[in-house]
Amino acid sequence: QQQFVESGGGMVQPGGSLRLSCVASGFTLYPHRIGWFRRAPGKERQGVACISSTDGSTYYTGSLKGRFTISSDSAKNTVFLQMTNLKPEDTGVYYCATSHQCSFYVPEFGSWGQGTQVTVSY
Repeated sequence: QQQFVESGGGMVQPGGSLRLSCVASGFTLYPHRIGWFRRAPGKERQGVACISSTDGSTYYTGSLKGRFTISSDSAKNTVFLQMTNLKPEDTGVYYCATSHQCSFYVPEFGSWGQGTQVTVSY
C-alpha cells in the first residue's frame, strides 16, 4: 500500500517551531510532487507547501512562505516541513500527499497519510 507516514507534530507555544517529517511508504518520492496540507478545526483541508522531486521547485500558500520551509531527502524518502514563528491559527492536522503537479487541488492528490497533530497554544 502506497501512503505517507507523518510525524513530528505536538504542542508548542506561539512563536515556537516544529519540524514535521513525512516518509513515503511503498513508493519513492521521484518523480512525484509532494504536498503538505493541513486541516484546521472546523475547516476544509488546505494546501500549505509543495515540492517537486524532479527539480526541487517549491511552492507555498499565501503568507506561509517565510515562516514555513519544505524540503526533501531522497535518500531517506522523506519530505520535511520546517515551521517557525508558529501562530494559533496554524493549529490543525498536517498531512502529506502526492500528485503529478503542485496545484494544491486536494482531489488531485493521493497516498494520504494519517496526519500529525500540531497545536499552537499557551
